[in-house]
Amino acid sequence: MNKQTGQFSKSTISLLVGLIILISSNVVLAQDADSTPTIRQLKAAVTVTNNGISVIPTFMLGKPAVMFDLGVGGKRLSFEPQFRFALEGKPWSFIFWWRYKAVMGKKFTLNLGAHPAIAFRETQMIVDGQSRDMLVAQRFLATEVVPTFRISDKVSLGLYYLHANGLDKGTTKNTNFIALNTAFSNIRLIEDISLKLNPQLYMLKMDELHGYYVTSTFTVSKKDFPLSVSSIVNQVIKTDIPSKDFVWNLSLIYAFNKEYVSKY
Repeated sequence: MNKQTGQFSKSTISLLVGLIILISSNVVLAQDADSTPTIRQLKAAVTVTNNGISVIPTFMLGKPAVMFDLGVGGKRLSFEPQFRFALEGKPWSFIFWWRYKAVMGKKFTLNLGAHPAIAFRETQMIVDGQSRDMLVAQRFLATEVVPTFRISDKVSLGLYYLHANGLDKGTTKNTNFIALNTAFSNIRLIEDISLKLNPQLYMLKMDELHGYYVTSTFTVSKKDFPLSVSSIVNQVIKTDIPSKDFVWNLSLIYAFNKEYVSKY
């Protein structure tokens, strides 16, 4: 990484992503060592957006971004790292999710997750007597709990709870995010074009500050086609957390999801 600009070369990004796939594949292959056939999943997505928005929609990059989402796992356990960059190459955040499907019922599911993460922020520092823009890495640890109740093939209700701890000086020590969400899937628009709608009402508490918000994600996709278009909108209801009242973005997503059967 260039210390003055904080930029990564394309070769560095490619090497990083390749190493994560290789390491995580070896980890997952070791989790089922019996002789029965095992279904394993490999998925990836690349998102290009005009405004990078985080899992907690209050937080945004405020400029164009590219995001790499990877996932490899078995029936229950998966490793799902995320790498996010500003479009010019500066890193935004690296998140290393481990997720576990604790309950896998037809109507009710319960997913648990945990991750270490690194978030990058730009600040001015004095180097050799001159003021320069530098990237500072901040470390976090987080856990999530995600219960979901499936009403029908197209409608589900759920809760999402995330707790994060900032490990470095100057970070928020305790963040609590809880959302009540609904998913409306496979809303047919025309022929094989469908809409997925995910509205949610959430509360965010960061140390002594808290706020209430409403947000929604809209995704338009075509059956058996890897490209989709998505948009996130976020509106403040009431908050004392410094943030914009209204946030939105528009994203183009390339994704694939494959399943493999292993007999060994």
